[in-house]
Amino acid sequence: MPPQPGVESPSWIGTRVLDVYEDGRAIGHATPPELVDRRFRTEDLLPPPADDAFDASVQPVPDDVLERSSWSPACPVGREQLRYLTVTFWGFDGASHTGELIVHARVADDIVEVFGRIHEARFPVEEMRVVRADEIDEPPTGDGNNTTGFVCRPATGSTTAWSAHAFGLAVDVNPFHNPYQKGDWVLPELAAAYLDRADVRDGMIFEAGPVARAFRDIGWGWGGDFRTLVDWMHFSESGH
Repeated sequence: MPPQPGVESPSWIGTRVLDVYEDGRAIGHATPPELVDRRFRTEDLLPPPADDAFDASVQPVPDDVLERSSWSPACPVGREQLRYLTVTFWGFDGASHTGELIVHARVADDIVEVFGRIHEARFPVEEMRVVRADEIDEPPTGDGNNTTGFVCRPATGSTTAWSAHAFGLAVDVNPFHNPYQKGDWVLPELAAAYLDRADVRDGMIFEAGPVARAFRDIGWGWGGDFRTLVDWMHFSESGH
């Protein structure tokens, strides 16, 4: 039986490390039954909003947030160029939650607008938090689903070119529901059940849906439109 709305996530989420190929890529597997229709409750890391109205804040990145982020002086963007956002979002549990993002200062207001529209559409998001530096090189478990902006890392599949995320100019939304696929390479590695976009489930992004429309209206490109691969989770200012 598929999960019912707002179920607790399995205790093994984030703990089952995948084997890797010689090139370091994790070996993908069939999607576990518990994740085929993923509707997990959100764990509140920030105080939830007082009511169901959309709320947001924009400020320079506080020291304590910067310390738990992936930023360092080696990143291609200075801390003064980044902004810390909090935004209200709907979870799969039908409740309103407060999420956090770091993005480039010049796009901060646009991203608040996008998430305001996502909230208005009641599009569900499982998790939205700042990524830590140690998470980037953690052994892969293939089951993550964090909606995030700034991450100081190379572009997927590259060791030399910075990702748009490293500039705070990209946002990934519900990665497990909206995976990356290039040939037989799927990220997250357990998300193969979501490659069938004809099997519509909550949390999935489509061209005519509220998430893609909201990003398109601020002039951002969508990875669902890529030609040599697809990256349904990914939106960026540059379109790459």
